[in-house]
Amino acid sequence: MPDSFNKLINFRQLDLNLLRVFDEVMSERNLTRAADNLAMTQPAVSNALRRLRSVLQDDLVKRSGYGIEPTAKAVALWPSVRSALALLRESIAPGAFDPASAGDTFMLAMSDATAAKLMPAVVHTLNSEAPGLSVRVLPLTTRDPRPLLESREADMAIGHFPGVMAELAAVHLQEARPSYDSQRLYSGRYVVVMRREHPMAKQPGLNLDGYCNARHLLVSFSGRPFGFVDEALRMLGHQRRVVMTVNQFFTAGRVVASSDLLTVLPAHFVETTGMGRALVVRELPLKVPEVHVDALWHSHSSQSPAHQWLLKTMARSAQAQG
Repeated sequence: MPDSFNKLINFRQLDLNLLRVFDEVMSERNLTRAADNLAMTQPAVSNALRRLRSVLQDDLVKRSGYGIEPTAKAVALWPSVRSALALLRESIAPGAFDPASAGDTFMLAMSDATAAKLMPAVVHTLNSEAPGLSVRVLPLTTRDPRPLLESREADMAIGHFPGVMAELAAVHLQEARPSYDSQRLYSGRYVVVMRREHPMAKQPGLNLDGYCNARHLLVSFSGRPFGFVDEALRMLGHQRRVVMTVNQFFTAGRVVASSDLLTVLPAHFVETTGMGRALVVRELPLKVPEVHVDALWHSHSSQSPAHQWLLKTMARSAQAQG
């Protein structure tokens, strides 16, 4: 019997309610929390997964520690399921979104520094306006989050995406409709951070030669030892020695607090780390462009009332933090 015919039989056997369970389990990575969100018992969720496994002929998820770990097939299937459910909800109740009664889950991709700035105000909004909503923050590990948005693994990415913003601006100049939309949330500046006992901490300011001759730690999502500061130095005919890269700003603060490495962090983030007393902040000894933080999303979400509410919430959170 042809494989395509078997797939057709399996789809005919599929209860579409099982996909809602699958979506929630994948979002929570925990059967108990998924059951609570769906107002079901955990045995009912487990039974739904068992039925879906039978239809799709895959384990889908396996227990791992206190949660579950999805199979490769489940990871590949989930973006399509989330997209289909979202389209179905919009078709059945177009334009209907009441945050006070909604039970949506939003997936956001951002760095730890951005999350530290925005998420406290987001929690306040959820508590006061949308108690049934959930927000999941995914670690941002790239300066180009478009694949995450295209696959629907994230509903929105928030961060500094200079290359992507330049491409979108070029598309607009060609009067073409871009596949992605964006909104500026806030702008910030970066500062040099070192431990309080660092030999350079006694200086009231840094000079360019001394800065370049020091040993540096770089927050790099890609792992490449080259960032926007290095680009600015290159334009001046200088370079610094990056001896370590990490992919989180908090980790950078911890490492610098106990070593003689220098790092560059968003100015707002230093106190957020809880290590402010152990660190000294100095201005960069060269001019660098202002860092813009943008919300980026796939254009298919732009007209969704749920997305519009999310965007307004993130913009209000940015404003609340100054």
